[in-house]
Amino acid sequence: MIDHTGCFVSDWEKSKAFYDAALGALGATLMMTVPKEFTSGQNVGGYGREKPVWWLREGGEPGPGRHIAFTANNRAEVDAFYTAAMGAGDRDNGKPGLRPHYHPDYYGAFVLDPDGNNVEAVCHKPE
Repeated sequence: MIDHTGCFVSDWEKSKAFYDAALGALGATLMMTVPKEFTSGQNVGGYGREKPVWWLREGGEPGPGRHIAFTANNRAEVDAFYTAAMGAGDRDNGKPGLRPHYHPDYYGAFVLDPDGNNVEAVCHKPE
């Protein structure tokens, strides 16, 4: 049901580096930036695989308490997401592994982005 969503970021370059690495491990890229004349001079960009679905907007009210989970095609992508995010200098919020309390094949990893958002990669498929 969700076509696209996003969050505010306090530091465009730092957040862009995080999402370039973490989402790149899932096969997603920064697909579009909106010209600043349409954004009150702020950086706005959308990530995705086929179309932009995750948008970052500079400014606003960034911060913790938000959660977003990105679909991974397999467990190796979840592991790669976690490794890339940690390599980008971000904080662990749950190492890759099974979360059978959700369902038997729920395999996820959680990191905190530069603004403290809880970002997850998840695969619902068996190994």
